[in-house]
Amino acid sequence: MTNEKVYRASTTAPVNIAVIKYWGKRDPRLNLPANSSLSVTLSQSDLRTHTTASCSPTYSPPDTLLLNAQPQPLSDARSQACLTSLRALRSALESSNPSLPPLSSYPLRLSSSNNFPTAAGLASSAAGFAALVRSIADLYHLPQTPTELSLIARQGSGSACRSLLGGYVAWDQGTLPDGTDSKARLVAPRSHWPEMRALILVVSAEKKGVSSTTGMQTTVQTSPMFQTRATQVVPKAMREMETAIQEKDFEKFAKITMRESNSFHATCLDTDPPIFYLNDVSRAAIKGVEAVNEKAGRIVAAYT
Repeated sequence: MTNEKVYRASTTAPVNIAVIKYWGKRDPRLNLPANSSLSVTLSQSDLRTHTTASCSPTYSPPDTLLLNAQPQPLSDARSQACLTSLRALRSALESSNPSLPPLSSYPLRLSSSNNFPTAAGLASSAAGFAALVRSIADLYHLPQTPTELSLIARQGSGSACRSLLGGYVAWDQGTLPDGTDSKARLVAPRSHWPEMRALILVVSAEKKGVSSTTGMQTTVQTSPMFQTRATQVVPKAMREMETAIQEKDFEKFAKITMRESNSFHATCLDTDPPIFYLNDVSRAAIKGVEAVNEKAGRIVAAYT
């Protein structure tokens, strides 16, 4: 009897906002970062990617993806790296238990939607690849933990590894050539610091003029400031930021966040040709935060 069953799983993934930013790759093929990073996970009640993954022996090849109802290619190396890794894990399960349906051999249909602007600086690729990996992992009934799955999500979008865990999440740079130690790590759950709030200002819904992938590689190749940032500035900021989070010291958290944001944008300006991610509205927002803190007589807000 022919199997015409459709297997399906859905999930959502959050946006994360880096307060210590990932910029530059030590291995572009494996998406290994030149520096560690740390992010705050935003509430999915406001910003999220929703992805449904399905497979069936009745589907015709190849795998397909709809993003916000528009067809998107899956032939790129980053997407293929994720799909290949997930299929390999499912295939291993099927080999160990022949009674399992051979889902790894069925074509995939992926449907994803964002409730926020795509490629406008809100980490849409991070939430997108995190949701893609999690939905297929659920479809395949994979036993891997979120941290283990972060190794796969990282291959699609570096920051995606941080969207597989909630709360305050570090992405450790790692040192191994194969990247097996470059993964997400929970610094603190959301419940650790429930008073923290994030206000998202969408200063432009347009796509960035220079994509993150292109921008960071140009920075690596041309910025004299880059090595100092990657080897000295960020490691120190990571240590200080983890302490600030553990101690729930907002003044320290805010100072590091703003200093790190300024360092990142300075490195972008130091790139040849310079990369401009801030616009007039961004700079007005920075001035607004400074004015709020001045009026409060202490640091009660930060920008990044």
